[in-house]
Amino acid sequence: MGLHEHNYWFTTAEFPKTDAARPLPERVDVAVIGAGFTGLSAARTLAKRGAKVAVLETQIIGWGASSRNGGMLLTGMKLGVNKLISMYGRDLSRRMYAASLATIDCVEQIVREEAIDCDFSRCGHLEVACKQKHFDGYARQAEVIAREFNHQLRVVQRHELSAEIGSTIYYGGMVDEVSAGANPARYVAGLGRAALKAGAEIFEHTRVEGLQRESRQGESGWKIATSRGTLWAREVFVGTNGYTGKATPALQKKIIPIGSFIITTEVLTGSAGARTQPAQPHDLRFEELSLLLPAYARPTYVVRRTRRILS
Repeated sequence: MGLHEHNYWFTTAEFPKTDAARPLPERVDVAVIGAGFTGLSAARTLAKRGAKVAVLETQIIGWGASSRNGGMLLTGMKLGVNKLISMYGRDLSRRMYAASLATIDCVEQIVREEAIDCDFSRCGHLEVACKQKHFDGYARQAEVIAREFNHQLRVVQRHELSAEIGSTIYYGGMVDEVSAGANPARYVAGLGRAALKAGAEIFEHTRVEGLQRESRQGESGWKIATSRGTLWAREVFVGTNGYTGKATPALQKKIIPIGSFIITTEVLTGSAGARTQPAQPHDLRFEELSLLLPAYARPTYVVRRTRRILS
C-alpha cells in the first residue's frame, strides 16, 4: 500500500455548496476572514443576531487547521498548572482554565443546537508518563487543579494502567473525563451549514489581499480588496490563525506555524481494538506519530479515550 498524501478527514465529510458565481456584496456589517472553526462560529453568531455577514475564504470551507487536527477537545493549557500560575497569577490562571472547560461546553452546545453529525463524544483523555518523574508530578498536578480550578482528575497507577491502554511501557497515567472527541471535518462542515442557515454568506476561493480604513457616509469602516473584487465592511473579524497572511501584517508577525502530524491505521476491531484500549472497546482508527519514537525520546503522551469517530 503506497503513501497517500491528502486530508483524510475530508473524505469523511460532506461540505455545504456555495455559489462561485455569486458576486460580493457592496457592503456588510462584518467581513469575516477565514472559514474555519473560528470564522464560521463567529459568522453564525453574528448572523443570528441580525448582522449582515460575509465570510471570505482563500481556499474552501474548513481547508486549513480546522480539518487537519486530531479531533481532540482537551481541558487545560499547554503549560503545567504551577508554571501557569507563576507566570500569570492565580486569578488570570483560573479564568484561563475555566475558559478551556467552557470551550468544550460551547462546542457541545453548537453540535446539539445545529444537530451536527460529527460523532461528538465526552470520551475523556488519558495522559501517560514516559518517565517516573513525569508520573511523580501527576498527583501534585491533580491536587493543584482540584484546589485552584475546582476540576477533578484521576491518577492511574502503573499496575492499573492496563485497564486504560494496552501497553506496559508507561509509568502511569492521569485521566480527565471532561475532554471530548469529534470528527473535525464534519464539525466544520456543520458550522458552515449553520452559518449559511443563519443568513451569513460564504465566499470560497476569495483571498483577502488588503485592508484599508475608509469612511462611507460618515461611518467609519474598512475597504477590503480581494481576489474577486472589493467590498466595504463596518467591522472586520480575522479568524485565520496559522494561515494569517500579508493582508494583516500586525497579526502575521505574531504567528509561528507549527507542523502537526498524524498517522491513520486501518480499522482496529475485535481483539486488536480491545488490546489497544481495554477500557473503551470501540473501534480505534489512529494513533499519534509520537508512538513511533523510542521510549526515551517520547514526551508525556496524551491519548484520547476514543469512541468510533470515523465511519
